[in-house]
Amino acid sequence: MLPEIQRKIATYPDDVRAHFSAVEALIYEVAESLDKSVEESVKWGEASYLVKGGTAIRIDWKTRSPESLCLFFNCKTLLIDTFREVLPDAFEYQGNRELRFPVHSPLPVEPLRICIAAAMRYQTRKHDPLLGL
Repeated sequence: MLPEIQRKIATYPDDVRAHFSAVEALIYEVAESLDKSVEESVKWGEASYLVKGGTAIRIDWKTRSPESLCLFFNCKTLLIDTFREVLPDAFEYQGNRELRFPVHSPLPVEPLRICIAAAMRYQTRKHDPLLGL
């Protein structure tokens, strides 16, 4: 993990940090299953993960929504609209770039796995109906 990301998550509450670590591990697990390498960075002050052929997945916790961990996707993609249609009750969706899930509940692993894989395959599936989900 990049030092900038470590410093950022060190400021999170313990339960948020646990969910962040679990989501980050899931990102690497999905990437490995797709035979992809993950490039870590910090963009817009958020931990960002990108694989070749995909679009960035950013993770952050915001004090304006302290009960949730947020995943952000490029607003110019069809990802959030597709997730709303395919997984309507899995997350709280905000606009066309953000999904949220509670930090005081079990991690929604399978829906997150679907979203992460869709982001990682976005460039090859962006013209498929419902992104091939």
